[in-house]
Amino acid sequence: MKRFLTAAVLIPFILYVVLLGPPRLFEGVVALVACVCFHEFCAIAKLSRNPELLGLFSGLLILFANPVQAAPLLTIVGLVALTLSLRSVNLAVAFGEAAALVLGVVYLFLTWKTAVFLHDVSKWWLVFGLALNWIGDSGAYYFGRRFGKHKLAPSVSPGKSWEGAAASVVVSVIFGILFLPRAVPGVSWMAAAALALPVNVAGQLGDLAESAIKRGAGVKDSGTLLPGHGGLLDRVDSAIFALPVLWIILSMMPRPA
Repeated sequence: MKRFLTAAVLIPFILYVVLLGPPRLFEGVVALVACVCFHEFCAIAKLSRNPELLGLFSGLLILFANPVQAAPLLTIVGLVALTLSLRSVNLAVAFGEAAALVLGVVYLFLTWKTAVFLHDVSKWWLVFGLALNWIGDSGAYYFGRRFGKHKLAPSVSPGKSWEGAAASVVVSVIFGILFLPRAVPGVSWMAAAALALPVNVAGQLGDLAESAIKRGAGVKDSGTLLPGHGGLLDRVDSAIFALPVLWIILSMMPRPA
């Protein structure tokens, strides 16, 4: 019930921000989501306060920098993190923190930057990327709980099954076929299905990747912010992988009018 109630509040709010909210509100929400997720990641990775602050500051710069500036900024972040680690008396820990810092900035700021890119192209592309994962996650959760018998990745996420993964793909492709041609003129149902499939698979890999990070750290959830879901990172882990894949595919295709 908590899971349903949280989704019932969160999803309408996100749709309002994406579709109807002013640009500054959208940018602020994206920045807030990225920062909260990065904070949860730092807690899982056991990063100390100074690397976390550096990551938050540099991540926000990268999030709102133009695409040409983003790569040089990320390079500088890596060099600064490596330089600061030289001050530590425990270099093994310090270098691990530097690597985790750079990974966290890429994982939780550069990926959300693609949400801004999608929003700039069309708000409906971003809605498609987000909703596809919400629906796919729900299909996997409910179908997998009832019919799942074959474990998908037992060492990473024992609760996930191949049956649930297949259900996630099916419902996502159906959603894509029904939604995308109506939301974005010029997109055929075949193109919608072809887009939905890799984006869903990417989302499922994102879910598994976050599960692997948590399992490696020995924690169950990334936080307690969202009742029934855990932390915010637990809720958006699929989108973190799916949105960049959607953006890359769209950037290589002729854009619909």
